[in-house]
This record gives sequence, C-alpha cells and structure tokens, in this order.
Amino acid sequence: MKNFNDLSEREVLALAISLEEEDERVYADFAEGLKDDYPASGSLFDAMRNEESSHRRRLIDLYREKFGEHIPLIRRQDVKGFVQRRPVWLIRPLGLDVVRKQASAIEVETRRFYEKAASRAEDAHVRQLLDDLAQEERTHESRAQELTEQKLSPEVKEDEDRARRRLFVLQIVQPGLAGLMDGSVSTLAPVFAAAVATRSTWAAFLVGMAASIGAGISMGFAEALSDDGTLTGRGHPWLRGLICGAMTALGGLGHTLPFLVPAFRVAMIVAFGVVLIELATITWIRHRYMDTPTLSAALQVGLGGALVFVTGVLIGSS
Repeated sequence: MKNFNDLSEREVLALAISLEEEDERVYADFAEGLKDDYPASGSLFDAMRNEESSHRRRLIDLYREKFGEHIPLIRRQDVKGFVQRRPVWLIRPLGLDVVRKQASAIEVETRRFYEKAASRAEDAHVRQLLDDLAQEERTHESRAQELTEQKLSPEVKEDEDRARRRLFVLQIVQPGLAGLMDGSVSTLAPVFAAAVATRSTWAAFLVGMAASIGAGISMGFAEALSDDGTLTGRGHPWLRGLICGAMTALGGLGHTLPFLVPAFRVAMIVAFGVVLIELATITWIRHRYMDTPTLSAALQVGLGGALVFVTGVLIGSS
C-alpha cells in the first residue's frame, strides 16, 4: 500500500480514473437496485452515474495525451487514506436512506481527493482538470438536489414514501406481528393450565419457557420456508424468519417471566397484567400498520386471547 504523497502525477491520474469507474458502477448498482421499488430515485442515480462517466472520460483523454495508452491499475485499496466502504449496493432490497448517505459520503471523499491531488500537481493541464473536477464534485450535492427536484416531484416522493412503508410492513411488521400474536396468544393455554393445575410458579415458568422457545423456533422456520421473497417482495426469508421467531418467543416470555415470583397469587396477577399489555400492543400495531380500526382490532385480539386464556384455566382446573 502506497502513501498518497508518494504517487506520481501519472499514478494520481490512474487512481482518479479507477475511482470514477468505481463510483460509476456503484451508482449503476444503486439505480438497478432501486428501479423496481423506487423508480424515480433509480433514475436519479442513473443520472449521477452518467456524470461520473463523463468525469472518467475526461481523465482518460488527458492521461492519453500526457502518458500514452497504458493505464496502470491503481485502486483505492492500494493507497492509504481512503475510507473502507461498506458494500451496501450489494444488499437487496436497497434502502433509500442508506443509499443516499452512502452517495453523500462518496461525493465528499472524491472532492477531497481532487482538492489534494490538484494541490500537488505540477503540470498545468493536470492541475486544471483536477481543480475543475474538485469544483464539480463540490457542486455535485447541488446538482443532486436539482436532479431530485426534477425527477422527484412531491407526488413521486409521496409515492416512494408509500412504497417504503409497504416494504417495511411486508418485510418487518407482518412477520413480527404474526410472531407476536402467536407467542402471546397460543402460549397462554399451556402456561396458565400448568399454573392452575400445579399451583407451582416454577412449573408454570418451565412450561412457559418450553412453549415460548419451541414456538419461536417453529414459527421462525415456518416463516423462513414460506417463500423466498422474490415474487412477493417480502425480503430475505431468513431475516423474516428471525424476526418472526424472535417475536414469537418474546410474546410467550412476556407472561412467563412473572412466574419467577415465588408468591403464586402475585405471579398470576402480574402475568395477567402482562397479557393485557401484550394484547394492547398487538391491537396498536394492527391499527397503526395494518389499517385495522382500533375497535375491530381490539375485539378480534381480545376475543382470541380470552378464549385461549379461559381454555387454559379450564383445562388446568379439571
């Protein structure tokens, strides 16, 4: 790895060409990754890719004029001082906020590179081009803002915000809600049946732990294997499975942990209070993200929870 100050003008130009090519390909990946869910933003990054391509062509033209046809391979990882980039462009689905932050970081780093390279350049033509590119990178943020205004009208932004919300609901909320409902409701019967039957808080705790963790593993695998997300847009299957499994286990553990309290009556009261909180949380999530009317969601969740709770108590009492 070389120090930047040890690079010759030829090597600086070769590095600049490599940087522009990399940035061009990153923006192309951003455009490709966003075009289905966020077509307007994809078009924005495609326009930015064209600008980077123009920079690269100007650098190559000057390099050929000064040093000939052969361009040595010098990459950012071969020179000290560059920030290691996280390859967010490889992640699918791409997130708008992550992409825009990465693009901003790319532009800042590239501008600083051109400013430092121009200050070291001795050839007037090389210095002029590097200064020009530094200025263009300095105004690139303004250019990106112009492109945003041209391509992302308020109506388009509103559509993309709705699309982002739909993806969040599909990929995070739905599997998490399914897990929380299953864990909170389905484990009520075994936990309270064991508590009423044995009058032992420890026995109820063990049953609750087994039911919660077992249900979490089962639901996690069921969600992950339900579909691979390519056609439904529901995201990576194992991420959905992890979310669903974790929320299932959490839903069951919520009303299981109170049975660590040795006093049976106190443990039952606390566990019942936790159940009410769990059902209220599920109701709020269904209303907030699934557009279910609050009263309807409360009746559906409350009725289901009450039936399972009563079933557990009756079985434990028999």
